[in-house]
Amino acid sequence: MPANTADLTAAVRASLSKVIDPELRRPITDVGMVKNVTVDDDGSVHVEIYLTTSACPKKTEISDRVTRAASDVPGTGAVRVTLDVMNDEQRAELRKQLRGDSREPVIPFAQPGSLTRVYAVASGKGGVGKSSVTVNLAAAMAARGLSVGLLDADIYGHSVPRMMGTTDRPTQVDSMILPPVAHDVRVISIAMFTQGNTPVVWRGPMLHRALQQFLADVYWGDLDVLLLDLPPGTGDIAISVSQLIPGAEILVVTTPQLAAAEVAERAGAIALQTRQRIAGVVENMSGLLMPDGSTMQLFGEGGGRQVAESLTRSVGADVPLLGQVPLDPALVAAGDTGVPLVLSAPDSPAGVELRKIADSLSSRKRGLAGMSLGLDPAGR
Repeated sequence: MPANTADLTAAVRASLSKVIDPELRRPITDVGMVKNVTVDDDGSVHVEIYLTTSACPKKTEISDRVTRAASDVPGTGAVRVTLDVMNDEQRAELRKQLRGDSREPVIPFAQPGSLTRVYAVASGKGGVGKSSVTVNLAAAMAARGLSVGLLDADIYGHSVPRMMGTTDRPTQVDSMILPPVAHDVRVISIAMFTQGNTPVVWRGPMLHRALQQFLADVYWGDLDVLLLDLPPGTGDIAISVSQLIPGAEILVVTTPQLAAAEVAERAGAIALQTRQRIAGVVENMSGLLMPDGSTMQLFGEGGGRQVAESLTRSVGADVPLLGQVPLDPALVAAGDTGVPLVLSAPDSPAGVELRKIADSLSSRKRGLAGMSLGLDPAGR
């Protein structure tokens, strides 16, 4: 091979290290996806790429990224990319590289050394905009540069994929599930495993097992924050979260209506039994901004502050009211179009408030402050 051809081959390989796999979020050169690179005397380049599976939903995107990276190298001519598929041994090796050689999947967020902040977003009842708040917080945190995961734990009432604008299906590599990525957020939901709008009809043990698989079998990578969109109430999923990720913090969403706030208090008070920390309260639908600058309180006032004060008294630690998100028709439209409001209209009143809440949760310091240690006074 002529020296200049060898140099060009090395330069192409170096350029390919900048190509990030859309699902693994790692350079393709680091995860064994570059099968071969050959350069002819006329400078034409042939790059052979391994896909994780033949049904890889991102094969076109990967091919385009590889073509651009190789074409950017000075001196290259025509670039041709061909795709191959990893065999079982290669997939097993990739899984070991990413997740370790443990035979049984473990939940990384439950390990003592985990630095991922886990927020379980809860509400006492449905219809308070809990999922809207969750997806906007996830998108806002990712926009800040954090590595974010979003788990749709509302198995019966899943809505996260539509709100995040993704119809992609997860890819399975060996026994590992690669979650789709939307707006730089890794997303997983039971909706990605069902056909159409088929309802999920499961009892409690099945719900627990599904949540366990989402936490252990999914390759989340090194996350800064994991958000869980819980179903309303204090049922099976809320209990399972406390068992599977004891360090998860509860974020309570309510509306200003006092009747709704009373129900929301119960969702937060579950922390007394599960010994989890309460991160704070978000008041959603907090007034409608009118054209003349005034605010119409459609759902009353004071619900969020009441919940925060009540939970502060109950747990004996400060539970802050993190923000009050105003009613905004654009927030509804954003959920339907799949582009969260914090991205489509970041400077709107609701967008500003949601980003402020995301900033406060992103900057929280890790520690035991405010967390119940489950100590009871000894009886005499």
